[in-house]
Amino acid sequence: MSALPENIRSKIDSWAKALGFDAIGVSDIALGDAEPRLQRWLAKRYHGDMRYMQRHGMKRSRPAELLPGTIRIISVRMDYLPEPQADAIAQLDHASKAYVSRYALGRDYHKLMRRRLQRLAEQLASEVGRFGYRAFVDSAPVMEKPIAEQAGLGWIGKHTNLIDKRNGSWFFLGELFTDLPLPVDTPANDHCGSCTACIDVCPTQAIVAPYQLDARRCISYLTIEHADDIPEQFRRAIGNRIYGCDDCQLFCPWNKFASRTREPDFAPRQALDNIPLTTLCYWTAEEWLERMQGTAIRRIGFRRWQRNLAVALGNAQHSDAIVAALQHLLEQGDAQVARHARWAIEEQRKRAAEAADT
Repeated sequence: MSALPENIRSKIDSWAKALGFDAIGVSDIALGDAEPRLQRWLAKRYHGDMRYMQRHGMKRSRPAELLPGTIRIISVRMDYLPEPQADAIAQLDHASKAYVSRYALGRDYHKLMRRRLQRLAEQLASEVGRFGYRAFVDSAPVMEKPIAEQAGLGWIGKHTNLIDKRNGSWFFLGELFTDLPLPVDTPANDHCGSCTACIDVCPTQAIVAPYQLDARRCISYLTIEHADDIPEQFRRAIGNRIYGCDDCQLFCPWNKFASRTREPDFAPRQALDNIPLTTLCYWTAEEWLERMQGTAIRRIGFRRWQRNLAVALGNAQHSDAIVAALQHLLEQGDAQVARHARWAIEEQRKRAAEAADT
C-alpha cells in the first residue's frame, strides 16, 4: 500500500455520495464508555431473547478483536424515509389499516448497502493499493451507533437511535472496518436537552429512562425479534403495528429536518404503507413468501406475521369483516396464532358490546 494521498478523504466523500450514501464519517476504534453501558444493559436483561447480543463477548465493543488490524472505521448513512412523516402518523392506530415500520416498506437494506460498501472499498483500493477491510451492515457484533457517533454522524438520542441535527434519524448505518490510518472526524455532541418526547410517546413505556431501552417492552422487539406469545399486557398498546414501531422517531422534534430517501429501492412495496388489515390476513403462506421476497419482513416468518396480524385485528374498530378475518386466522393458523386470534375475538366482542351500550 502506498502512502495515503492528502486529498483521500475528499475522494472517499465523493465516491460515497455517488454510491448513494447520504453522509460519511471516520472514527478510531476507541468507543469510550460504550462497553460498560453494554454490560449494564445486558446485566439488566434488557436484551430479552436476543441472545446474540452477548454471544460474542466483548468483540462488539472492541473492533480490533472482531477484525484484527482494524485502526479506523468508515461509517456511512443512507436515508430511508419514503414519504412525508405526516403520512406515517396518519396510519398510526388506524381503525382498519396496518402500520409497518417505515424502514421495512421497501427492499431489504442489508445486501444493498453491503454491496455498495464493497464498491467503496474497491474504489479506495484502486487509489491506495491493497488494504485490509471488512464491510458490515447490521450483520455482525458491531456497535454501529456508538461508532457512528464517534465518526460525527450524529448523537445517540434518549430513544437510543442516532440523530443528526440537520437530517433527523430516518437512516440506516453501515461500516467499513479498515487498517488505513485515515484522518478521523470530530465526535457528535448530544442535543436532546430536556426534551422527553420519545419517552412520553412510547406506547409501552419501553424507554425506561433517558438513553435506556428495555427491549422486552419495545413493540419492534415484540413484533420482530420475539418468537413466543406476545404478553397480554402489551397487546392493546401495539395497536395496528404489525411489524416494528416508529413512534419515538415520528414525534422526535429533530425529525422536522428529516430527509426523504433518494434511493428508489426503499419505495413501498405491496402497498404496505396503506393497506387494510383484512387484506393481509387472507394471504396464504406461499403468497406471503412471494410478496415479501427481498424485504426485511420475510425474516420473521409467516407464523409471526399472522400472530401480529391477530393482535392488530383485535385492536381494530369492530366490524363483521374484522371478526371474519380473525375467524380465518383461528381456523388456518397454528396453535400460537390461534391463541392470539381467540384473544382478539374476545376484544372485538367487548368492543361490540361497548358500542351497543352507547
